[in-house]
Amino acid sequence: MMPRVVAAPVAACLLACARVPAPAAAPAPDAVTAEIRAVFDSTAAGWNRGDLDTYLWAYAESTTVMGRGGVEHGVEAVRRQMLAYFWKTGRPQQVLRYEHLDVRLLGPESALATGQYILSGGGLPDRTGWFTTVWARTTAGWRMIHDHS
Repeated sequence: MMPRVVAAPVAACLLACARVPAPAAAPAPDAVTAEIRAVFDSTAAGWNRGDLDTYLWAYAESTTVMGRGGVEHGVEAVRRQMLAYFWKTGRPQQVLRYEHLDVRLLGPESALATGQYILSGGGLPDRTGWFTTVWARTTAGWRMIHDHS
């Protein structure tokens, strides 16, 4: 039989440990990759239909984006950039697609996506560039919280 002096600290430790929540189950990498790829697909589809709001839907309201003058904040900063450089006529000047897309989990609630965007058509030379985006799982699903394109 264990002395009472030892039993009390052991019982206290067991009680404290029982209150610690279990860590969140890590999402399956393939499922996250599929979800984020689906968001990229929806942005390209919205862009190509001339629906800027669908394109912007992928961005969290608190997003940061690299602009010509450095970091800019919010979805409206992304909207201003798109209108100034790619939608000068109120519609996209070229068709958007993504290639070389790679998604890597950073934790259960965050991911990093890299790839290449390609704008083509419209009688203009193709415009391409590489991007890195940081994603967070939100109540609305996976959303970009940073875009460095």
